[in-house]
Amino acid sequence: MAATREAIETALERGHTIDITTKGRRSGQPRRVEIVFHNIGERIYISGTPTPRKRRWLANLEADPHFTFHLKGKTRADLPATARVIDEEAERREILPHVARNWGRTDVEKMVSESPLIEVTF
Repeated sequence: MAATREAIETALERGHTIDITTKGRRSGQPRRVEIVFHNIGERIYISGTPTPRKRRWLANLEADPHFTFHLKGKTRADLPATARVIDEEAERREILPHVARNWGRTDVEKMVSESPLIEVTF
């Protein structure tokens, strides 16, 4: 049974674990990865732990911003989405402290310089 719009909106109210499927930038094949999203100020973001290397999922979204956002758990739905990569420092400094707090992290500066960050629109 398909999830109702209301159930989907409820599932998006607070962040949790999801999967995303991107298109491989070289192969064109679907690439699915488990990740966590965050609802900050009623906007949906996906980030990751800081590391100097670029994540494959992020490189795929830079090549093609269209992907599938898979809700899982109590509400299941495959939502077509578009990613906006956030690499401007001021905007990263505005959003990443919320992500750090959600994860209990204190290394916000490292996150600002090394964490992937996208905004999701449906």
